[in-house]
Amino acid sequence: MAQTVVKAACPLNCWDSCGLKVTLENDRVVKVEGDPDHPITKGKICGRGRLLETRTNSPERLLHPLKKINGKFEQISWGQALDEIAAKLHDIKERFGTTAVLHSHDYANNGILKNLDQRFFNCYGGVTELYGSLCWGSGIEAQKWDFGNAWSHEPNDIINSKNIIIWGRNAARTNMHFYEKLLEVKKQGAKLYVIDPLFNATGKIADKHITIKPGMDGILAAGIIKEMLRLGLEDRSFIEDFTFGFADLMKLLDGVSIETISEMTEVSRENITELAYLYADKPTATFMGLGLQRYQNGGNTIRLIDALAAVSGNIGIPGGGANYANLQVGQSFDFTELTLSSRRQKHRLFSIMKQAEGILSAVNPEIKMIFVTCGNPLTQVPDSTVVTKAFSSVETLVVMEQYMTDTAKLADYILPVTTVFEEEDFYYSSMYHHYVNYGPKLVEAPGEAKPDLWIWARLADRLGFGEDFDLSRDEWLKLTLKTLAGKGFTLERLKEQHALELPVQKIPWQDRKFQTPSGKFEFTSQTGKQKGAGGLLKLAVPDESKWSNPSLAGKFPYSLLTIHPLRSNHSQNYHLLGGKIKLKVEVAQNIADAHGLQPDDYVRVWNDRGEVKGYVSILVTAHPNTINIDEGIWKEFGGSVNNLTSSRESDNGLGSTLYDCLVAIEKI
Repeated sequence: MAQTVVKAACPLNCWDSCGLKVTLENDRVVKVEGDPDHPITKGKICGRGRLLETRTNSPERLLHPLKKINGKFEQISWGQALDEIAAKLHDIKERFGTTAVLHSHDYANNGILKNLDQRFFNCYGGVTELYGSLCWGSGIEAQKWDFGNAWSHEPNDIINSKNIIIWGRNAARTNMHFYEKLLEVKKQGAKLYVIDPLFNATGKIADKHITIKPGMDGILAAGIIKEMLRLGLEDRSFIEDFTFGFADLMKLLDGVSIETISEMTEVSRENITELAYLYADKPTATFMGLGLQRYQNGGNTIRLIDALAAVSGNIGIPGGGANYANLQVGQSFDFTELTLSSRRQKHRLFSIMKQAEGILSAVNPEIKMIFVTCGNPLTQVPDSTVVTKAFSSVETLVVMEQYMTDTAKLADYILPVTTVFEEEDFYYSSMYHHYVNYGPKLVEAPGEAKPDLWIWARLADRLGFGEDFDLSRDEWLKLTLKTLAGKGFTLERLKEQHALELPVQKIPWQDRKFQTPSGKFEFTSQTGKQKGAGGLLKLAVPDESKWSNPSLAGKFPYSLLTIHPLRSNHSQNYHLLGGKIKLKVEVAQNIADAHGLQPDDYVRVWNDRGEVKGYVSILVTAHPNTINIDEGIWKEFGGSVNNLTSSRESDNGLGSTLYDCLVAIEKI
């Protein structure tokens, strides 16, 4: 049978949002490669993207609706599954009200039509939903307080940068096309500095790698600002003309010495001074990762780094920026019409971090059903012991899935869904570049796996609002593009070209018009004040640290990081990697020395929330007293690392504290 090669798009919740080239043979995906014509990703993709072929073809795919009967899953028809789930939804609505249903979701797939789950639950009447983000919520909220929005410079602007600071972000692992850009601009003479507790692949190409105590990044930013002011390196005209609240920042910095900052961050005074000169040598671009805001002080951390970019005058100039997220990408689409939030009659919110506690404590009404879409909360939500207890406590758990994940194993009903190549959609990411990619349907789904939209439409029919889902796939996609129609951006053009550039500001804030209440960059946030958080910048530290909880730090002396895995997008691929997966416990050299640990020693890592066991790897150049265990590992492979993490919320309430975690270790 002859092979054909077609263009497609990667659906993963990832920085790069790659264009793909997919080889088909006999209605089967046989190879996934990069699309050389994509304007940003240019033919290169990572191993996670290549594994989409395995994910589509694996014999472990869930192929039929399943119902748990007497503790065991039995295959049932779609008609029975949908009839029974719809009947339960109807009964819950009549007896308890619609908010007795919790919709637990995350971002396993970046398809625009995955948001139709919100439309379904809004038309149903409004359910208990989740707010905040396990991933990047603290930083998003922080930049909204400072700038009024969270926007980044377009990828090619980095050629204008004289100096580049990569702060808590391993681009080599999580953003490969940005990593290639870094190599390119380094050859052109740009200086590259990496600030990170771990000496990673990005650090290896840097002119200088500066290690830092985990969670102390905001304190370091404050120290650099203080040093800039001492040396007279600040951009006084930008501060005076385009910022609000600088006097409050000055007062904060007057209350701490540079020596204390050096002690807290475990960064030398000389390095702080060097960074002050680097920021003053404009244009200097800052690129922040997501891990440094996964602490109780996470929002404040991002705000202090934003403040550093502002004080140094690196805002709104080519080659500068406080680059964290680029929400203007997602803000290009019409989510209002897609999700029909106006149809919601009742509404209750649980923090995504504390959804388990919300389930267990809910009254008026109690949670009677949980519906899981695009997520694996038993692996990914912090404090796994409580999550398991909560999800086991409800009468009905429905999970839409492709594989028998830890969450699916607990379900009462599993509804098998399609992979990216078995449905049509378009994809984008609000993290790096500003192109949207078209993904056509390429092959038929195996067994009885169905698209999410097919499931929502048939459940809606059974519940009396089927007309709200009576659109063709093209009509749904065009609905999301309404706001772009006047700019020559059409579905037909997207299908023809496969990748289209969205109309965004390539250098945000170049006009110095910010979306804050004052219209200026705000060192003291009026939005923060309105939300009851005060709005002042603080010299805040993690909850779990010797500075805030010395007794806890005495009991559990090591900082635990849980970074993204190299070969799996969160928990999606571990079962597809082949061979026996082992949980790897990466430890700093001083920890190995203190406990007599050697590579591949079997160890227990624990705290008051739980424990995991795994095999030692020694990180010779990691910051002292630091441990890393990659997130996403399934229970059968030794996980989840979230047995150890806390469900506390960040300072601004919208982010997780996954990295704000102290542990102990012992050889077993």
